[in-house]
Amino acid sequence: MASKNTLLWVQRLVWICIYGGLLSLVVGTFLARTDEAMAWTLRVAGGAVAAVGVVLIYVRSRLKESV
Repeated sequence: MASKNTLLWVQRLVWICIYGGLLSLVVGTFLARTDEAMAWTLRVAGGAVAAVGVVLIYVRSRLKESV
């Protein structure tokens, strides 16, 4: 059981992780022309953060609101 505030917090965190991770992936792709090491770092970190967002979608689906 989770409170309404906890559910809202998880929902916000989901979208922050997904959009932030995808933004990092895009920035890493554009940065690849100038700094290959930083580009790979941003791509890997962005992919990991986006994956955390996807896992949080599953976690949120399993949480029930307390009465």
